Amino acid sequence: MISVIIPTFNEEENIAQCLVSLSHQNIPRTDYEIIVVDGGSKDATCEIAKKYADQVFAQTSKKVGGARNDGVKMAKGDIVATTDADCILPPHWIKTLAEDFKDPNVVQIYGPVYPIEEGIGNRFSLLLANTFARIGYYSKTFYYTLGCNTAFRKDAFTRAGMYRCIDAGDDLEIAMRMKDEGTIYFDNRLNVGFSMRRYQKFGTLQSLFEWVYIVSKGGNSEKYSYSQKKYK
Repeated sequence: MISVIIPTFNEEENIAQCLVSLSHQNIPRTDYEIIVVDGGSKDATCEIAKKYADQVFAQTSKKVGGARNDGVKMAKGDIVATTDADCILPPHWIKTLAEDFKDPNVVQIYGPVYPIEEGIGNRFSLLLANTFARIGYYSKTFYYTLGCNTAFRKDAFTRAGMYRCIDAGDDLEIAMRMKDEGTIYFDNRLNVGFSMRRYQKFGTLQSLFEWVYIVSKGGNSEKYSYSQKKYK
């Protein structure tokens, strides 16, 4: 079984399309489970999630990484995959992950993203991100893994220490530890729809600056908040 973990916070406008895409995968629904870990939503996020997910519960650990860790602890699957509440997953996503993990040496898998929202700026931004991810993978120098499109062998993920509970960069930092557990694999077929709403509302340059600033400080910063943004 594969367990898909989704951290949420006030996602009533987006969570349904994400969960619908996960509910229409091209493998039997009994072969995977959907786990939603909520960070204290004040809207209808949890009520909507309960219509689709196998488990919906409040997170007890801090930050987005902590929410994902909470999900892993409750997961029934030997493989755990993570995505975001505002993403759209292709119908072959889970089946492709299962195929890739047939290689016993593989401990982590990740893939590219495309913008859900229209606009040449959005396409260009993610083209750069995907290029960065591919260069890192094929050069074997770094792994640009995103929490919205990655999966782990659960036992290796646990041995590596799971996600750090930090403000930003947790989804990249984990790969540096996972590579010591086995092979990290990039699969072009895992193309996930990624929402650019953060960059549209707060500005691409400002959002990237905040992310880089927080990561440069070790993942935590009192100056900027990268998670639990308010979009209204």
